[in-house]
Amino acid sequence: MPTLLLTNAGMINLTTGDVQEVSVIAEDGRIKEVGQGPKAAGADILDARGGFLLPGLSDAHVHVTAATASFPELTRWSPYYAGARAAGILEAMLMRGFTTVRDAGGADFGLAQAVAEGHLRGPRILFCGQAISQTGGHGDMRSPGENFEACVCSPGLGRVVDGVPEVRRACRDEIRKGASQIKIMASGGISSPTDRITSSQFSMEEIRAAVEEAENAGLYVMAHAYMPESIRRAVECGVRSIEHGNLIDEATAEFMAEKGAWLVPTMSTYEAIALEGVEAGMPEDMQVKVHEVIDAGKRNLAMAHGKGVKMAYGTDLLGDMQKHQMMEVSLRAEFMSPLEVLQSATLRAAELFRMEGEIGQVAPGARADLLVYDANPLDDLAVLQDPDKRLKLIVKDGRVAKNALNGAN
Repeated sequence: MPTLLLTNAGMINLTTGDVQEVSVIAEDGRIKEVGQGPKAAGADILDARGGFLLPGLSDAHVHVTAATASFPELTRWSPYYAGARAAGILEAMLMRGFTTVRDAGGADFGLAQAVAEGHLRGPRILFCGQAISQTGGHGDMRSPGENFEACVCSPGLGRVVDGVPEVRRACRDEIRKGASQIKIMASGGISSPTDRITSSQFSMEEIRAAVEEAENAGLYVMAHAYMPESIRRAVECGVRSIEHGNLIDEATAEFMAEKGAWLVPTMSTYEAIALEGVEAGMPEDMQVKVHEVIDAGKRNLAMAHGKGVKMAYGTDLLGDMQKHQMMEVSLRAEFMSPLEVLQSATLRAAELFRMEGEIGQVAPGARADLLVYDANPLDDLAVLQDPDKRLKLIVKDGRVAKNALNGAN
């Protein structure tokens, strides 16, 4: 792997928002030096031409195998077909500047390894394997008229278990298969055929069992949840990360902030589903459920931010709607400052993933994930939303994935 020297870059300080001109040396996939005029004999030199430097972005809630918005249909796909379709999804994410993504159901060791070894181009994948769901829960894709025994269907979203022993066994199995985190379904959802958004799922004992198994392996649990009751139950049991959270109330937001729990809003998926969900493959009877959470989410998530709940950037987009991955920027900007939006996809995501010092910053020892934009996103977040034109350089693990620094796209 060649040594890279990036010169004439305006590095954005993600703590203060200040900009400092620096050069960066990357060696063996890591940042070796950041400073004024470092030298690296024999390095490949990239002139940033005064462009603005950020670390690679992170999306904390994706489904890289969801080339369709219909999870029931996905369970019937060949895993080879799903993997082939995932290749284009991963490439597109990388071209938007995402160098790390946390998959919330569907991706597995093989797909993550294919990216890590360079067989597929895309962001590194932190995967949970299959999400853990109760019978009739958000991961159970059987319709009311289907009575077959639920199976662990690859490349489906989830696996169905009931009772503490089955929860433990499922968690241990996903950990055995290399999961970076465990995901449970703690409430109903939009894309599942039989549950209600307002339902709470799993008993407290089952949730505690999942948390214990994850913590025993040095991992953590992320939980799909909408309602205040579902969120509180999960956090009380030690869940680290609440996904979505649109219907959270003030008392629950204060409780999350007190406990230091994370919230990963995924506002863009609801906007996209309302506009394009059926065309993208979502059954119409599921798509109508989205209207229950759109307006409430905008109001309640802003409130939770104001209460000090820690938030990371997430999107949860499905099928062809994944092209809207940068829509989350403008939705977050309605209640977050430009710097906070950037932090949510860099420093905050790294903290959530327990990868501080590895990703989310341009600093010695971190992975060499580097982005150069032609303007400062802190002056106009629209810069982030037009990566085809505005994102001039993408480096992941010290390898150049895109170089348009000379003006060509």
